[in-house]
Amino acid sequence: MTITEHQDWLVDFYQQRNWYQYSPFVHLNFLTEETGEVSRAIRAIEIGRDHPGEKKATPAELRANLKEELADALDQVLVISSLYDIDAQDLLQASEQKLKQRFKGDMPRR
Repeated sequence: MTITEHQDWLVDFYQQRNWYQYSPFVHLNFLTEETGEVSRAIRAIEIGRDHPGEKKATPAELRANLKEELADALDQVLVISSLYDIDAQDLLQASEQKLKQRFKGDMPRR
């Protein structure tokens, strides 16, 4: 599945759940929430949680949680971009183009 195909699938899923019609401000709040969850997942990996209500997670569980939270954050970016009629593939191209332009002559070779 390409990122554009995932964006299309995600929009359809959100429309079926009646979540897509929320304003970009609401989706930005969702993104902020997911970003916090990414932060929590990284903290758990890097320094631990030391929380009496949580069982100690294995490294595999910690990594799986980080992957899940990163995917959730990405999904919110894709939904927001769709609300503004921006194709996900265009986001990738814009990122690469900006970095290439900014760091001309200082780019790693592939």
